[in-house]
Formats: sequence, C-alpha cells, structure tokens
Amino acid sequence: MDGNVNNYPKLHNAAWPGLVGKGDGGEPPIPLEKMLDMTAAAEVNGIRFDGVDLFLTEPHTSIDTPPDGVKALADSVQSRGLGIGSLVAPVWPPTGGSAADPGEGRKKFLDQVRKACAIGKQLRELGIRKTGGIRIDSSTDVETWAKDPEGNQKRIAETFRLACDIAADHGEILVAEGEICWGGMHSCRRMVQLLELTDRPDVLGFQADMAHSMLFLMGYNAPEDAFLPADFDWSDTAALDAAYAKMTAALRPWTYDFHVAQNDGSVFGSGSHDKTGRHCLPKDPNGKLDIPKYAGYWLRDSAGAITKKCRHICWDGCMFPNATLTNPQTWNDILEAMIAVRDAHGWRE
Repeated sequence: MDGNVNNYPKLHNAAWPGLVGKGDGGEPPIPLEKMLDMTAAAEVNGIRFDGVDLFLTEPHTSIDTPPDGVKALADSVQSRGLGIGSLVAPVWPPTGGSAADPGEGRKKFLDQVRKACAIGKQLRELGIRKTGGIRIDSSTDVETWAKDPEGNQKRIAETFRLACDIAADHGEILVAEGEICWGGMHSCRRMVQLLELTDRPDVLGFQADMAHSMLFLMGYNAPEDAFLPADFDWSDTAALDAAYAKMTAALRPWTYDFHVAQNDGSVFGSGSHDKTGRHCLPKDPNGKLDIPKYAGYWLRDSAGAITKKCRHICWDGCMFPNATLTNPQTWNDILEAMIAVRDAHGWRE
C-alpha cells in the first residue's frame, strides 16, 4: 500500500442498524455477532473497517453486562481484527429517564451514564478501545420540552453537568447527538445553547451525524431556527453551501464525534423518534449530500485545515430492511464512502 495513504481517522461501522427499528412485530434484530462478521468481511481495494461503535442494549450488549461479559465482548470483537469506539448509553425510559426531570428521571438517566462509562473504561483498560465517547441525548420529546423551553434547557444542562462529573471520574467524554426528535437538541441554536449552558467543554461535546444535522438546516420541529426556506430548491448548491457553512461553524468547535451518513431530505417518525432524519444508503440517487464534500465542513476548520479532533469516524444508517443489511455489497458501498471521506480529510500517523 502507498505509504502516503491516510490511516486516520479510523473507519468504524455501527452495530445498531441491526437493532434500531427491529423487533416489536417487525423484522427481527440482527445479532451482534452477525453485524461484526459483516463488518469484518467488507473490503474495498484491500482496505477494511478498523472497528465498530456499539449500542449498549439488548439483544446486543446489555448495559448491565458484568466485567467478565465485557471481557468476552472485547475478545469477540478483537478476534475479528476490529477495535471498539463510541458507545451509545440507553438513557431513555423505562430503564433511563428524562434529563429534564430533576427527580427520578434524572436519577435513572445518570445511572445509565454511570454504567456505560464503566463499560467504556474497562474496554479502554483492555486495550481494545482507543477512541470515542459515550453518546447521550436529552431523553425528552420535543412536545414535552416545549411546555417550558428555557426551564427545561436549564434542567437538562444540570443533568448533563452531573453526567459530566460521572464521565470525568471514569476518564470518559460524553457526546450529545443532535437529533430533531430530542427536545432541547432539535435545532442548531438550541443544541449550541445546551452545550453552552452545560459549560463542560472538557467533557461534553457534540456528536455530528450528517443525516440528522442536515435537518437542522430545514427547521423541522423548530421552523424558527431554520437556515433554509421550507420550499428550498436542492439544486441551489450555493445556498446549501452557505447554510451548511453557518451551521457547522456554530457546531464544529463542539464536535468530538462524527457520523458519516446520507439523507434524502425527508423525515421519519417512529415511537419516541418523532420526525428524525431518514438515513439512506450512500449511493441512493435521492441523497442530498455530496458525502466527502460536506464531511469536510465538519472535519476541517474555517481555514480549511484538518482538525484531527475525531480520531475515528463511524457510518450511521438505520431503518433498512434486513435483506439490505445482510447483503455484503451494502457494507462494501458504505466502506467505499468512508474511505472517500478519509482520503479527502484524513491524515497519516
């Protein structure tokens, strides 16, 4: 391999497409072992995925997994030549709780963060996890949040500050993913406000997902914060570029974790995920994003220099049929998109 080829950021696949939107009368979940096998098997021009990001929930990995189970998980992933990166903490009810609830909801939320941080710390000590954070959100729907916007922002920030104390005790960082279904994080303005109110940039950052954050531009669930008009013409790339630059300028300083993804400009609602970004595959002709181009808005600063803040990037794409997710070509196409991002905005160490 050419010695000038970038080897950072590391390329990770997400395990949660095998879980999100599965079960409950729909298609069955895809076991973690199967997701790991498909990730390890993907290959494009001799390049493979470097690792996986994991969802700490059953039937993949229980948040209550004991230390010997965490060791078994590490061994299973390592046996496939993969590492582990960011971990999703299941902060939602019934096991978790709303970050806007200063009582029992906050206690449950923090309990889940504590358990996730303990697993993350053990995986780091085992040597298989060298990068990534613990993913959280507000666990508060937009409708409930909207009953007291400013008060709820302050309560969520207080919960996040307490979560930051827990993370710091474990040597972890937290990454808050901006999805428009979560109150207080459902627009660029509100996401920045929440990060500033929490005021723990040493521990809490933003997890940017290209599919979800694109909807910040459109103002779904927060039309007052839209960057683009409701009838925006997606062929107007100059206007899209200008809006994208404004959004990323506000969020990039906080971005510690990054998801490569594609979006067709529509929204999808399911259960607590009300009007969230509809992921589509990287080669979907309806995709609105030039993936390598717009990834650069997150991975390079305003002067065009690579920030190197995200030492791994992860593909995120959910709600696809199992027939799609078990097709090897799906993962080769995704890996190809990831490589293109690294070729354009990576570095070598």
